[in-house]
Amino acid sequence: MFRTPHTLFRTLAIAEAGSWTLLIAGLILRASLGWDLAVTLGGGIHGFVFLSYATTAVLVSKNLRWSPKVSVLAIGSAVVPYATVPMERWLTRRGLLDGAWRRTATEDPRDRTWHDRLMRVVLTHPVLSGVVALAAVVVVYVVLLMLGSPLDAIRGEG
Repeated sequence: MFRTPHTLFRTLAIAEAGSWTLLIAGLILRASLGWDLAVTLGGGIHGFVFLSYATTAVLVSKNLRWSPKVSVLAIGSAVVPYATVPMERWLTRRGLLDGAWRRTATEDPRDRTWHDRLMRVVLTHPVLSGVVALAAVVVVYVVLLMLGSPLDAIRGEG
C-alpha cells in the first residue's frame, strides 16, 4: 500500500487536512447549536490523525535524510489548518519526497548510526512496526485525553 515514502506522507497529509475539517465543523456546531459532543468527536479524530501524521513525518524525514529545517517545517505544518497538503506539494516539487524506503545499509557513514539501524528494522518489518507505531500513538493519545484540553488548564477547569 505504501510502497514509497511519498505515498505514505501524501496519505497522512491529506488525512490531517481532512481532520481539520472535522474539528472546525465541531467548533461551529458547538458555537451555533451548543453541541459539545461535536468538538469531542472532531477533536478526538483530529488529535489522533495529527499524532499519526507527525509520526509519519518523522519516519519519512529520517528515511529521506531531510535537513532539520525541512523536518521541522513538515511536522509543524500540521499545526496550521490545511497546511499539510501545500507542504506535501512543496516537498514534491523540490524532489524531497523522491526515493525509496532505505531498508539496507549502504557505504554512507550515516547508515552506521543506531537510529538509522533502528529505522531499517522498522522498515523491514512494516506490519509489526505499523502495529507498534499505532499502539504508541494510541497510548500518547489516551494520555493526552486523560490530561485534558490545554484550554481547560488555561481557564482553570482542569
